[in-house]
Amino acid sequence: MRRGILLTAAVAAVLIAAGCGTGGGGSGGAPGPSSGAAAAAQPAPTIALFLPESKTTRYEAFDRPLFQAKVKQLCPDCKVLYANADQDPAKQQGQVESALTQGAQVLVLDAVDAAAVAPLVNQAKQKKIPVIAYDRLISGIGYDYYVSFDNVKVGQVQGQALLDELNRRGTAAKGQIVMLNGAPTDPSSGDYKKGAHLALDGKVRIGREFDTPDWSPDKAQQETEQAITALGRDSIVGVYSANDGMAGGAVAALKRAGYPTMPPLTGQDAELTAVQRILTGDQTMTVYLNIRSQAEKSAELAVALGKGEHPAAPTKVNNGTADIPAVLLDPEVVTKANIKDTIVKDGFYTAGQICTSDVSAACQQAGLQ
Repeated sequence: MRRGILLTAAVAAVLIAAGCGTGGGGSGGAPGPSSGAAAAAQPAPTIALFLPESKTTRYEAFDRPLFQAKVKQLCPDCKVLYANADQDPAKQQGQVESALTQGAQVLVLDAVDAAAVAPLVNQAKQKKIPVIAYDRLISGIGYDYYVSFDNVKVGQVQGQALLDELNRRGTAAKGQIVMLNGAPTDPSSGDYKKGAHLALDGKVRIGREFDTPDWSPDKAQQETEQAITALGRDSIVGVYSANDGMAGGAVAALKRAGYPTMPPLTGQDAELTAVQRILTGDQTMTVYLNIRSQAEKSAELAVALGKGEHPAAPTKVNNGTADIPAVLLDPEVVTKANIKDTIVKDGFYTAGQICTSDVSAACQQAGLQ
């Protein structure tokens, strides 16, 4: 993939060459030959992956299978335990505790509530089990790695893209925008919001701003409807949405209110429906996060930790308690003009997946068919 901070080639080579055991193809610690004599193989580690919810398409469609495939490539005998919390912190707590009971030796945790999981991380630390914070920075405790994107930069490029489109249309000074931020329990949301405000403050009026529980598209639709009622349809010239799911909710509200032309609208995650909305003009842009790089780097680190290794990280991020070794990947803006040269070129989606019958004409106009 074209974006991302790579671990050293030497580390990857060691992981691939060494695998997770010394045996000749046995599983789960079966003995294998060594120098012509039988020798006990080290048992392959068990890695647990925890994702926060399934409303956002990426987690089940991309993060999970990409992570599992990379672990399998690097360590055929490794076992991956998987759980999705469905946006329920209590459910995620039970899932983590169950994995610890099942003998997980590495935890890769995308927290529903990044502050509330500190006691779970502490349980793992007491058992000397390493932890990788995946996608969302866990606060209140130290741990081994954080793998995500430069979230302040994500918000900044979203805000700048919105501002650029407002200026292109000549509407930046003619009305107000609505801001649909993400879940207050997700520290990434605060970073996106910070970045967006860096781009927007002092350049456009913010009429209403919401922190959207659970990143819910339904709640984002309700918030947009509330803003339209409070501000008046004609006064809203743009919508900042922190992700594509909420952008879909905003579009539903705007269409219900009878907007003759969709105002500029941002998104994130390059969801398939969002890419189609960009083609038809219902959404202005999305942020393409190279989820393959994120999942695969996390898998590389998890396998290394399972083998007792601790590769150096390119940078560190302070979580309020400790400086966490971090791999931070770069976001990329996707608009109608560069869909072909970004997500299609990288194989994130094929033109055939994007260009269903209802967007066929827009695909032809964009050069995808």
